[in-house]
Amino acid sequence: MFTGLIQELGAVASVSRERARNGKVSTRITVQAPTIPSRLAMGDSVAVSGVCLTAVEIGDGGFSADLAQETLERTSLGALKSGSVVNLELPARAGDPMGGHVVQGHVDGMARLVSLEPVAHGEDWRLVLEIPDELMHQVIPQGSITVEGISLTVAAIRESRVEIAIIPHTYEVTNLRTLHAGDSLNIETDALAKYAAKLGAAKAGAKLKVEDLIKQGF
Repeated sequence: MFTGLIQELGAVASVSRERARNGKVSTRITVQAPTIPSRLAMGDSVAVSGVCLTAVEIGDGGFSADLAQETLERTSLGALKSGSVVNLELPARAGDPMGGHVVQGHVDGMARLVSLEPVAHGEDWRLVLEIPDELMHQVIPQGSITVEGISLTVAAIRESRVEIAIIPHTYEVTNLRTLHAGDSLNIETDALAKYAAKLGAAKAGAKLKVEDLIKQGF
């Protein structure tokens, strides 16, 4: 589990693709970062721009992780190239402060970056995203949402677009400032919203039985 508080930025050193004997292509990324590689052990989890990956190789100032085909299809990691800037976070430990919100590192889909512009007469920034229709029912105003692994709060929803206020600190210490309009961003909706949506759908689809009416006093 993660909290969505980015600990440091990393830079993709390489993206290698190799074809196995069974004909399938495997993808491995290597990320360079100041301190996180030295805190990793083989097999440890690490969130890379919001995607929970497993460190399979650790070297001097870097680590490598393999990307499954589903990861390539569901997340923006498939578009990474040498020099790409990624957000990094290690899993929360028991007793750590919950400064963000519960982030699983399981990306639900990708949003399109519409704009990231400074707010007039202020120091904040305004992030506007185009969210896939199938995820919109899990996004609510003032609710939590994870963008590129960053725990953020939804400021407003206008049809399929979500607006988020970005404070100067978040702008400076994450990869948001390196992205451009049209880029795909990893999105993970709030875990509580997912369960609420599932329960709501189950109740809506439930059939009312005579026995249920009797139990309720009818």
